[in-house]
This record gives sequence, structure tokens and C-alpha cells, in this order.
Amino acid sequence: MHALADHRSETRDELTQRLGDEFVTFPLDAVHRCVADVQACMAHLGLEATPARVERMAREHLTGKLKSEPPSRGAPADGVDG
Repeated sequence: MHALADHRSETRDELTQRLGDEFVTFPLDAVHRCVADVQACMAHLGLEATPARVERMAREHLTGKLKSEPPSRGAPADGVDG
């Protein structure tokens, strides 16, 4: 069982680094938590947490967080009267 835990940790670290390089606006520890959460959720749901699946799902989560940030205060929103 220890070998499996080590494998997951290595995979998590590799995915964290790759996604951290892609999503530089997030602190690396936040990216690491996202990857770990995705792995845990997939395991909880009984899904096979392959590195490709975990990476894809974590990327979707991080992209969603980026897109959900409010626009800057200096720029007016399109179609909204002040």
C-alpha cells in the first residue's frame, strides 16, 4: 500500500508543477490542493484517478476559478448602465 501512496504523491507533484506553470496567477500550494482534491473526489466516487483524468479535471477547476473572478473595477461591464 505504501508504494501506491508514493506513486500518487509523485503523480500529484508532477501534475501540480505542470498546472502551476500553466496557471501562474495561482499560488503553487493552491494548485497542489486542487490536484489533491480532484484525486480524492475521484477515488471517493469510485472512478479511476488516472493522471490524464486528474489533470483534465484540475485544469477545468482552475480555469473555472479564473473565469469566475470579477472584472476589474476600472473597466465598466458591457451592457450595464452605471
